[in-house]
Amino acid sequence: MATIALPPSIGAVTRDLANAYWPDVGSGAVTVAVPVGAFEQHGPHLPLDTDTRIAVAVAEALPDVALAPPLAYGASGEHEGFAGTVSIGADVTKAMLVEYGRSACRWAQRVLFVNGHGGNAYPLAEAVALLRYEGRDVAWLPCAVPGSDAHAGITETSLMLHLAPETVDMNRAAAGATESIRTLMPRLREAGIVSVSANGVLGDPAGSTAELGAELFVNLVERAAAQVARWQPGTEGRLR
Repeated sequence: MATIALPPSIGAVTRDLANAYWPDVGSGAVTVAVPVGAFEQHGPHLPLDTDTRIAVAVAEALPDVALAPPLAYGASGEHEGFAGTVSIGADVTKAMLVEYGRSACRWAQRVLFVNGHGGNAYPLAEAVALLRYEGRDVAWLPCAVPGSDAHAGITETSLMLHLAPETVDMNRAAAGATESIRTLMPRLREAGIVSVSANGVLGDPAGSTAELGAELFVNLVERAAAQVARWQPGTEGRLR
């Protein structure tokens, strides 16, 4: 299994901002990586903070960034039919991201939002587009796996078996709605995930393994690191 080395610091800049003292943070040349997650159901077998855990792991593995504490709530309204989900909505998510970017860019050269939840994509795109219009060098990227299933299926389950196996209860794992997300989307938009999947899963976690999760994670980080190195934000601020 491939491993990813995590540099303890970036020159004189502390890598872990949560444990930093302000004189050690530096200014001007810092790229701040901010994991953006959600607190929502992930089927009966994965924890509510799955998206946040994945976003943190990806951001933590990126070279030459200062890691900020995660923003652990987001726009998860489609999951509110399930107990435990807490959504702050798209408008509040956008406002939070805008104010975060405005504040952090007072001392950081760049801000990178590392997004672990698909429902955050729209408010992220709007927030980052506004921040860039205001002249701030802000971008975002998704923790996306090409060809993955939509939610709590083999992709996320394998990633979590690799990243946090103690949080996964495979005895509870079961298939949910297995139709394509394109087919399901009209009903999802109208009545949420509970209208198409009684257990909250979009996909099938059967066959999930830590080994597959490790492979997916390494590929995900390699793609993300290459995007950060290029730093070519598109029209909505998403790195290409």
